[in-house]
Amino acid sequence: MMFTLTEVASLNDIQPTYRILKPWWDVFMDYLGVVMLMLAIFAMTMQITKDQVACLPCLEDQEDPSGAKPDSFAQQSSLKAATSAATTVATLPPLVTKDLPDKAVHEIHVPQQHTVEEKYVNQPQPTGVRTNLDYQQYVFINQICYHVALPWYSKYFPYLTLIHTIVLMVSSNFWFKYPKTSSKIEHFVSILGRCFESPWTTKALSETACEDSEENKQRLTGTSSVPKQVSIEGKDDGTNVNSSTPMLGVKFSADKPIAEVPSSMTILDKKDGEQAKALFEKVRKFRAHVEDSDFIYKLYVAQTVVKTVKFILILSYTSTFLAKINFKHDCEPDIKQLTGYSKFFCTHNMAFMLNKLLISYMALILIYGMACLYSLFWVFRRPLKEYSFEKVREESSFSDIPDVKNDFAFLLHMVDQYDQLYSKRFGVFLSEVSENKLREISLNHEWTFEKLRQLVTRNAVDQQELHLFMLSGLPNAVFDLTDLEVLKLELIPEVRFSAKVSQMTNLLELHLCHSPAKVEQTGFAFLRDHLRCLHVKFTDVAEIPAWVYLLRSLRELNLIGNLSSENNKMIGLESMRDLRHLKTLCLKSNLTKMPTNITELSPHLIKLVVHNDGTKLVVLNSLKKMTNLIELELHTCELERIPHAIFSLVNLQELDLKSNNIRTIEEIISFQHLKRLTCLKLWHNKIITIPSSIGQVKSLESLYLSHNKLECLPPSLFTLPKLRYLDVGHNSISVLPPDVGLLHNLQHLAINSNKLEVLPKSLFRCTKLKALCLGNNALTVLPEVAGQLVQLTQLELRGNCLDRLPVQLGNCRLLRKSGLVVEDHLFDALPVEVKENFSRETSASFGDGL
Repeated sequence: MMFTLTEVASLNDIQPTYRILKPWWDVFMDYLGVVMLMLAIFAMTMQITKDQVACLPCLEDQEDPSGAKPDSFAQQSSLKAATSAATTVATLPPLVTKDLPDKAVHEIHVPQQHTVEEKYVNQPQPTGVRTNLDYQQYVFINQICYHVALPWYSKYFPYLTLIHTIVLMVSSNFWFKYPKTSSKIEHFVSILGRCFESPWTTKALSETACEDSEENKQRLTGTSSVPKQVSIEGKDDGTNVNSSTPMLGVKFSADKPIAEVPSSMTILDKKDGEQAKALFEKVRKFRAHVEDSDFIYKLYVAQTVVKTVKFILILSYTSTFLAKINFKHDCEPDIKQLTGYSKFFCTHNMAFMLNKLLISYMALILIYGMACLYSLFWVFRRPLKEYSFEKVREESSFSDIPDVKNDFAFLLHMVDQYDQLYSKRFGVFLSEVSENKLREISLNHEWTFEKLRQLVTRNAVDQQELHLFMLSGLPNAVFDLTDLEVLKLELIPEVRFSAKVSQMTNLLELHLCHSPAKVEQTGFAFLRDHLRCLHVKFTDVAEIPAWVYLLRSLRELNLIGNLSSENNKMIGLESMRDLRHLKTLCLKSNLTKMPTNITELSPHLIKLVVHNDGTKLVVLNSLKKMTNLIELELHTCELERIPHAIFSLVNLQELDLKSNNIRTIEEIISFQHLKRLTCLKLWHNKIITIPSSIGQVKSLESLYLSHNKLECLPPSLFTLPKLRYLDVGHNSISVLPPDVGLLHNLQHLAINSNKLEVLPKSLFRCTKLKALCLGNNALTVLPEVAGQLVQLTQLELRGNCLDRLPVQLGNCRLLRKSGLVVEDHLFDALPVEVKENFSRETSASFGDGL
């Protein structure tokens, strides 16, 4: 044969791990396929080695040329005896008598003839029918009649059986071999096996059983005290914080007794924990990949239908040929010219064996077909493209295990036919609660108190600060850092403040950067009364925790993220009426209009900051009601003019309109009504000129006009009596008016990065100047009267065309070398005593500081 039984059986072989996807009927059909395969190979072996026919000619139609029928050897022998004898004698080979005398030759021939005649006359006559056919003719007739007389099914039955069996075997396991399904099945079986063997599965289910037993104890012992705790926590200034207070869609649960799990259950080996976390991720990705399609289900149904159709086809045509397998056959080949006969009678020696094999094969096919019909019944009896973990949810504490669909559901249904425990253990890795528990255990095991303590630093304002970045959650050890004042959490997918947060009595500032946070009831009560500053950075406004709007002791709130939808309509913030002590609100977003509900903060809000990230802020009407505002910042809001709503803010002291598109400030005269306005920042805009009405704003103390397009400064600018800080750097100013000397209170003047060539001597009458920035201009000379600025601590001259520095700079006793920004060669050209002066003053100041 061309192949062995082992090679053929491999068509029905699958990986051992795939057996969990083989229900009992598929396994039964596989075994039936093996039996049918053995039957087919046995029939083929018998047919190849022993199958033949034996044929004899039929003589009833043969006639003798003389008219007599040669019926038997007895009738023919009497007529042809003499002829036969003579013929026999004549055909005997002649004896060699060449060298013998005539007498001797005669003696030899005569006895030999007598002997032959006596032999044939005395022999018994045969009783059979003489056919006059030799052996070669019989062989030829047998071969001709094997192909002519036998039915085709008798000749090809073993081969058909083999082909049908192979097709059925291939159909049974095609979904394991087809590339588009085999990869998914292999991945599923691999993940399922790891989930089944994972230590986390056992620990999670054991923990569930422990919690159930603890909850039963709580029901019997201590449930009556819980409502009292809730009512006590809720009483504070008439505010009732009950269990329905919104906490990002989750009810408070802090007062519910939580069972303490034994440490032996919660401690998980680090390697096992990492493997379990990887399994959660693999299950999540596999579900997303497989749940979108139902191709595996359709392929399984298709192969089951093919097997059923194949069974019906085989059974229908095989039964018709059962009666045609006979032992006797009449053969009438067209070979009379070769044999002299036109009809033969043949026997088939394998007929009986083939008949029994065919009956056995039909019985096997019938059983196989019944299994196929049951398989179809199971497939269509209920929707296999939906799978519910309801039973698992009832038996465990993982009530969030989702139902699945399509190919994912079908594979789980198939696994249930093998062992339902696989699906139960697999469901643990579909639960977010389970994943969170694992994450919490691993997190607390890794981030100990000692490790967190090492990360605590001191910030710019000398506060103890902890910054946690890209953790899976918030370690419990954080709550033991009782001296911590600032907590920054960044890119932490799930933050949960338990009741232990109340231990952090010094916590004043909290940062949540893309870190959705939930808080338990007791923890919320603490944060509500102690937290002073909160920063929340988000992608969508829905990510802002709902409890943020209930922090009544909050002083500063910073919201950074998208507050508008795609169609540019405003998405309102939650009600802010409970933020009764909020003083500062910072919105870094893409607003098109001011949120209307910020007017709820008008009685107490004193600082409002809007950084709009280049989105044009159109509607500012709600600002008119914010009459208590002291500071207002509107950055990158694409403003083209100063908004009129600002002129209603009678208590405003500082206005910052940085990085807008303001070209003209003619409205600046209206600032004269804002009697308390001391600081005006119009920097980083496109302002060309300053109107002379600037002199009407007598209350100004600081004016920022840098990074604009100014070419000149109006004289009225220098009539502001209280002006102490003036920044007009990074413009195109070529002349500094002499009127600058009128600013007797000026302490800081920045006119760097302009086109100045000469400095007016009146500038140096401003003897209160502490900082003078003249860098990157076209100055050629620094007047000697610069030495009159005795309070000068910072002088910037780098980037000019100076040849030397005046020696009188040595009179600026407070000017240090670090505060003198100038080219090295100019500093080196100063007299030694002046340079020593700068150094000595620096050392003396340093010593005084110590």
